Amino acid sequence: MPKNRVIPFGYCMKNGEITTNPKEVCAVSTIFREYLNGSSLLQIAKLMESEKIRYTEDSDRWNKNMVKRIIENEKYLGTDKYPQIIDKDIFNQANEKRIRKANTLNLVCNDLQEIRKVTYCAECGEKLFRKTNGKGREYWNCGNPDCFKYEYRLTDQMIIGAVLTVLNTAIANPSLLEYGGEISTYSPTADVIRKQNEINQMTDSAQIDFDRVKAEIFRLAELKYDCCTYNNSPQKTDEIKALLKNHEQLNTLDIGLFKACVSRIWISHFCTIEVELINGVRIKNITEKDNLKAKLSNASFDLCGQSPQFAAQTVQNIEEVNNEHSIECNDNSCQSADGNKP
Repeated sequence: MPKNRVIPFGYCMKNGEITTNPKEVCAVSTIFREYLNGSSLLQIAKLMESEKIRYTEDSDRWNKNMVKRIIENEKYLGTDKYPQIIDKDIFNQANEKRIRKANTLNLVCNDLQEIRKVTYCAECGEKLFRKTNGKGREYWNCGNPDCFKYEYRLTDQMIIGAVLTVLNTAIANPSLLEYGGEISTYSPTADVIRKQNEINQMTDSAQIDFDRVKAEIFRLAELKYDCCTYNNSPQKTDEIKALLKNHEQLNTLDIGLFKACVSRIWISHFCTIEVELINGVRIKNITEKDNLKAKLSNASFDLCGQSPQFAAQTVQNIEEVNNEHSIECNDNSCQSADGNKP
């Protein structure tokens, strides 16, 4: 097992004093230079291994955490014990870049975690998982081993872009949020009908057991209550409208607004992304199959969010759950299926 270093990389002990190790000093300089030139921590670690640079006496294995510790080690600026190895300006530039990347990655990861919590496969209902391939590119897929894998690589940008399109469409066209379902419904089951018949027979009897009839009536009330459903969609619709009222069009994902408005994201195997709002209204973003690969290779997006133009040349259908009234949207200009403006 490799020993941990006691003295930081780049230094060694000679005659009881800490001095520089020329070969390691060259490696430290290379690490800072490569990082500022755009190489990732993992790429730099692989470079060190390819050049057979030993991190300890008995190991030439490197990982990105070793590289990170070197970049953030202030001893390279020089102290009363450690000679200076790295120029102050270079050190500051590298660490400013490291902090910026760390903040950006944390923001994206937090946003993606919230998205992943509510993203499901449209075919089987299983939650989607997010992974990266050998080239570091992310992809989403169904977590059900018995379900088919997705036809195309599903990316963060595709999902975030679809959510942005949904929210911007709702901001521009609040009337699309209206839900036309009934507020409450009562659908008696076979058990309710059976229990009602039993009570009728008991009350028609010449000798009525009132205590038993009372108990059965209470039981019938429980069964009927279980058959009642209440639809709070009107209240949820009002909540969404209040949040979106006078809201500017989004250029990047507002994760707070997302959590307040979106309940589910449904994605089919052909990368059809359907966003379900908290009031049950669904907005479906259908990407034309023939143009999908071109979109993936040509699109350029911000890491934390994309412009509303993500949906250009796509067919967007707005549809409500349990409601046959359908609406088609293009570029936030919506028209109902019967040709009337909403």
